[in-house]
Amino acid sequence: MPIIVTLDVMLARRKMRSRELAEAVGMTEANLSLLKSGKVRGVRFETLARICKVLDCQPGDLLHHVPGAEDEGAPGDASDT
Repeated sequence: MPIIVTLDVMLARRKMRSRELAEAVGMTEANLSLLKSGKVRGVRFETLARICKVLDCQPGDLLHHVPGAEDEGAPGDASDT
């Protein structure tokens, strides 16, 4: 996946536990864990905005694009031709 989630880094910088963030944002710890691990296929902007508000950060502090880390078979890659 070309998008890397660095939520765990921001939690460490803010000295906050996942449980605290989940409660403050209004989501389950299980869903937050999936987001932290990058095992989700998407995140609602509303959820991202609540996380950013609680952590006092920007979405770019939590999500990073890694060029060349495309999934196999993703739209637009060489295997589509």
